[in-house]
Amino acid sequence: MAEVATIARPYAQALFQASAAAPDAACGWLDELVVVAAHAALREFADSPKASSAQVFDLIVAVLPSELPLLAQNFLRTVIDNGRLAALPEIAAQFHELKNAQQGVFDAVVHSAFEIDPAALQDLSGVLEKRFGRKLKLQVELQPDLIGGIRVVVGDEVLDTSIKARLQQMKTALTA
Repeated sequence: MAEVATIARPYAQALFQASAAAPDAACGWLDELVVVAAHAALREFADSPKASSAQVFDLIVAVLPSELPLLAQNFLRTVIDNGRLAALPEIAAQFHELKNAQQGVFDAVVHSAFEIDPAALQDLSGVLEKRFGRKLKLQVELQPDLIGGIRVVVGDEVLDTSIKARLQQMKTALTA
């Protein structure tokens, strides 16, 4: 997948520079474009040699829940004209990384066996920010096979306090 990342990088960087005044607004419409572009029927239509770039653009704009600003329209036209609609999710991911880096925020995925209520998540956020030494934006994913506890992934760092990890450690210690 390095090829898709390589293709997406210049688009993400150009969009980040063009939307420097309002990167949060760009995130909103970029996420909407990713959701629409992910539909298999749309991708099939876009990949058809009979479909023109204008037709693909009109179709995408027609199904979006809100109107696109001029910057978004120009960006979408460029992506479609260059045949890079399939790279749109990676472009969005790299754009989010650039925006987070500028704001000094890092994405953190909290894997939990159970739902975490908002108050507990707020408390957990403070603890994790102290532990990792940076501001974090938490995203919770349910993973019932953890049995209990949490597993936190921040970039390439992992903090695993789950019951599953502890049982694995005990198994390793007992069989060694």
